[in-house]
Amino acid sequence: MTDSPDRDERHLARMQRKKAVIDERIANSPNECGLLLVLTGNGKGKSSSAFGMLARAMGHGMQCGVVQFIKGRNSTGEELFFRRFPEQVRFHVMGEGFTWETQDRQRDIAAAEAAWQVSRELLRDPAIGLVVLDELNIALKHGYLDLDQVLSDLQARPPMQHVVVTGRGAKEQMIELADTVTEMGVIKHAFQAGIKAQKGVEL
Repeated sequence: MTDSPDRDERHLARMQRKKAVIDERIANSPNECGLLLVLTGNGKGKSSSAFGMLARAMGHGMQCGVVQFIKGRNSTGEELFFRRFPEQVRFHVMGEGFTWETQDRQRDIAAAEAAWQVSRELLRDPAIGLVVLDELNIALKHGYLDLDQVLSDLQARPPMQHVVVTGRGAKEQMIELADTVTEMGVIKHAFQAGIKAQKGVEL
């Protein structure tokens, strides 16, 4: 595409207007508080995004906690990596494997309840700046945990603590409570073409 002085001037004017709008919004948003973020949907990237935020928080020197619901049968790359920083991250893998692997609802319920007890300890600790509750939505979707209790515990956390909840099928009540909700959509996935999960991408 051919550039021209007129196009450059239009771009400059558009960016100046945009900057003024964004600067005004930033000036009108001075508050800071702990956020509840929900990452849901059928697309890939929910846990990946959560662990990206975990790395970001660690970069700022924050103490962090992770509880992985459902997952647990095999080690993942994120577990292997973040366990290298035990002084900064409390990492708990509490699942028994995906529900289609365990095929034992009572076992899954017991694992989820144990995971929530660990989660509550993190949610009550004001020294923890970020908590990742990976696949919590799945545990709630299958009725392994009491939704009202989970929401109550999330609301009672320290005021500056951030929480990231991942998993498909987020409950409407969880979405309503959240400050930021992102739904990952599927456009195309390698698994649909017969390609198995790959280390460093899904594992």
